[in-house]
Amino acid sequence: MESVTVENYLKAIYQLSDASGGVPTGELARRLEITPGSVTLMLQRLAEAGLVKYAAHQGVRLTKKGQKVAIRVVRNHRLLELYLTNTLGLPWDEVHEEAENLEHAVSDRLVARIDEYLGHPARDPHGDPIPDADGKMRTREGTPLAECIAKTPFVLLRVPDRSPDFLRYLRDSGLMVGADGTVLENQPSAGIVTLEVGGRTISLSREMAASILVRPL
Repeated sequence: MESVTVENYLKAIYQLSDASGGVPTGELARRLEITPGSVTLMLQRLAEAGLVKYAAHQGVRLTKKGQKVAIRVVRNHRLLELYLTNTLGLPWDEVHEEAENLEHAVSDRLVARIDEYLGHPARDPHGDPIPDADGKMRTREGTPLAECIAKTPFVLLRVPDRSPDFLRYLRDSGLMVGADGTVLENQPSAGIVTLEVGGRTISLSREMAASILVRPL
């Protein structure tokens, strides 16, 4: 049953999943930009194929079979992002869309060669962990930037990679994976986190700062 649409559903469910329970249909519909009704019909098909466990008003979970497919697609995507960045020099705000187009087409053999060529990397250009060849996901360590108090120095470990405009803003500000910085102010009431990076002052919303993982120093 595997197809581009099926793989996109399984990947989205995997990325939205956490330990708290199943992924709500509405949340999945927003991620995929599809109507909830269409999502419900597809989830019923995926459940019949043994790829998910789904019940109305209880959300959806991946089965082991579905998780295996989802992790393979995630591995393809993140290795392709790193390959496009390191080998072809594409900026980190452009590789996500290109990898989205390629992740379904590459063979397992080609992905294995890319992995070997890159030296079996642990992270993609945005700091996301790359599953190994056995599908084992490495730990996503780090502290959300929004939780760091004022005067905290940090190293940036990971940023979300779905918004090219935001990634360009970070790149132009010098806030890349591996960059050093310091939290100048963290104002929950104002919803703003202010940073110093490379002598420049940067302001982020707390919502976006919450999705950026750092290592406090």
